[in-house]
Amino acid sequence: MTLYAQKKTDEQRFSFGINWQRFLSCLDDKRIANAEQSLKQMLEITDLNGRTFIDVGSGSGLFSLAAKRLGARVYSFDYDPESVACTAELKNRYFPGDTQWEIQQGSALDRDYLQSLGCFDFVYSWGVLHHTGSMWQALENVVPLVAPQGKLFIAIYNDQGRSSRRWLEVKRAYNRLPDSLKFLVLWPAFARIWAPPFLKDMLRGKPGETWRCYAKTSRGMSPWRDVVDWVGGYPFEVATPEEIVDFYQKHGFVLKKLTTCKGYGCNEFVFIQEEARSCAA
Repeated sequence: MTLYAQKKTDEQRFSFGINWQRFLSCLDDKRIANAEQSLKQMLEITDLNGRTFIDVGSGSGLFSLAAKRLGARVYSFDYDPESVACTAELKNRYFPGDTQWEIQQGSALDRDYLQSLGCFDFVYSWGVLHHTGSMWQALENVVPLVAPQGKLFIAIYNDQGRSSRRWLEVKRAYNRLPDSLKFLVLWPAFARIWAPPFLKDMLRGKPGETWRCYAKTSRGMSPWRDVVDWVGGYPFEVATPEEIVDFYQKHGFVLKKLTTCKGYGCNEFVFIQEEARSCAA
C-alpha cells in the first residue's frame, strides 16, 4: 500500500476547526438541505428515524446536524477542539438542550475511547481518517463501531501517484509558513484548482456557474473553504479505491456503493457489515 503519512516531527498540523468556524458564517438552510440530500442518496435512506449515527471527525458539524434533522440519535466527536466547538454551535442553534445529540472531543486513533462507545447503525467519516497521521490504523479502529447490518460511509483521498506526492509538499509548505505568508501557497493552488472550471464555464457562455452551484453539487460545502481545507489539510495520506475495498472486505464488510473521483479529491464508499458479532459498550 502506498502511504503519504505524517513524519514523526514537530511539523504543524492544519487547524481544521478554524477553517470550519469561518464556514459556519455562510451556512444556511439551502446548504443544510444539500447535506441532508447527500446522506439520503449515499446511504439510500429516506430518513434516520430511530437509528443511531456517529460522526467520526465531525468538523463543522454540518453532517451531524443533517443526520439529526433526518431523525437520528447522533454522537459527534472530533480531535480538534475548534471543530468540537463548531459542532456544539450548530447544536445550540438548531437543537438546544437535545439529549439525543452528544458531542465530545476524541481521537479516531484512541482505541479505548472508541471501544467505550458501543456500535451504531450508521458510521460516518467523510474526509477525516486520512488526516490522522495513521490512516490505516484509523480505518481499522472504526470497524467495531459498525453494528451488524450497519453501514459505514467513508471518504478517502484518491491516490494520484506523483501528483499526490506533489500535493503533499504543497501542504507541508503551507503549514510551515506563518499565517501572514500562507497566501504564497494558497493563491497559486487556488488558481491551479479553479482556473480550469472557470475557463470551461466561460467557453460554455456560463461564467462562474461551477462556483455558484458548488454547494448543491458538493454536499452543501463552500468552494473557498474546501480549497483552504485541501491546500492546508495535513497530515495527508491517500489510497486507491481497490485498496480501501480490499481492506474492508477482509473485515467482513460488503461494498454497497462507490463514487470515485478523477484527480484530486475523495473517493466515497458505503459498506455494510454482514459479519455477525456482538457490540461492546
